[in-house]
Amino acid sequence: MPDLNPTVSLIGAGPGDPELLTLKAVKALGSADVVLVDDLVNPEILQHCPRARIVRVGKRGGCRSTPQDFIQRLMLRYARQGLRVARLKGGDPCIFGRGGEEAQWLSDHGVACEIVNGITAGLAAATSAGIPLTQRGMAQGVTLITAHSQDGATPDWSGLARSGTTLVVYMGVAKVHDMSSQLLAAGMAPDTPVAMIERASLPGQRLCPSTLAGMARDAQAFGLRSPAVLVIGEVAACRIFGLLDDKADADPLPRRMA
Repeated sequence: MPDLNPTVSLIGAGPGDPELLTLKAVKALGSADVVLVDDLVNPEILQHCPRARIVRVGKRGGCRSTPQDFIQRLMLRYARQGLRVARLKGGDPCIFGRGGEEAQWLSDHGVACEIVNGITAGLAAATSAGIPLTQRGMAQGVTLITAHSQDGATPDWSGLARSGTTLVVYMGVAKVHDMSSQLLAAGMAPDTPVAMIERASLPGQRLCPSTLAGMARDAQAFGLRSPAVLVIGEVAACRIFGLLDDKADADPLPRRMA
């Protein structure tokens, strides 16, 4: 029987490791009739929705992507058919995942919506590299930021440099040089530790340790590719916990001298 109160679930698939999926996400996927899945979602996660129709709506920076308007209309169409719709996104729906936009759009069109949080890539990347994003005496806050905006606006790097928080940058591989230059110009120390983490939480994860002054050069030499997360700040020099699959790519950063 069709669901008389159609609901769309905006589900965070986490950073890639299928074991980091939440129990609530597994339950929502198991009851879905149709799942609209992003490119960055690990295919292994789809085992949790064996009876659902899978619709791939890829969205990746720098690549040909499914238009956002089309995805929203598709969710609305399926929901109005009485189907249980799951929109499966990498990371968390509301951390650079347009979850808020989609929830508002669905609400404006009379469709109930729930958001199922996922572990965001910035947190998982730091943890898997042994980096605590906050640490007493080093960082009392975290700023999550995307280097890629829809309107092409540039982040306030000067303000971020003065914030005193750990900077976790998403979608920044193509902007490494500009990012470094602007943070240095804003007064951030050249030897500020940086950790660039590629394919966080997946078997092919790689870590490129660097400093603010050397990150553009090191990223190029390392062959850093998306998806990757950049951690900038004192804590990026830490290797407190966690193991990397490829230890050859995990040389420790030198600690800054006082």
